[in-house]
Amino acid sequence: MTIDMPIVSECLASECAYNVDMNCHAKAITVGNSLHAGCDTFFSGSGHTRATTRTAGIGACKSTNCAFNEDLECMTDSIRVAPAGQAVNCMTYSPR
Repeated sequence: MTIDMPIVSECLASECAYNVDMNCHAKAITVGNSLHAGCDTFFSGSGHTRATTRTAGIGACKSTNCAFNEDLECMTDSIRVAPAGQAVNCMTYSPR
């Protein structure tokens, strides 16, 4: 089965355990909630993933007020993720 989903084209959260060379290597991430378009998959870790051959997709988006959200899924081609204050956010987020 092939699942077509948008990708995380760049992640600037270098302290995330899924980040290697500014790319996210989780299988898929979940983006935020209706109040905050944060990367819910982010977690700080001393070790980083060894699965560097895959590029993360966006499995779900809970930011229902984002222009790219359709039926709780992201409908853009790719997103960028970066630190924003104390959080790590989807920088592609655009309010409706």
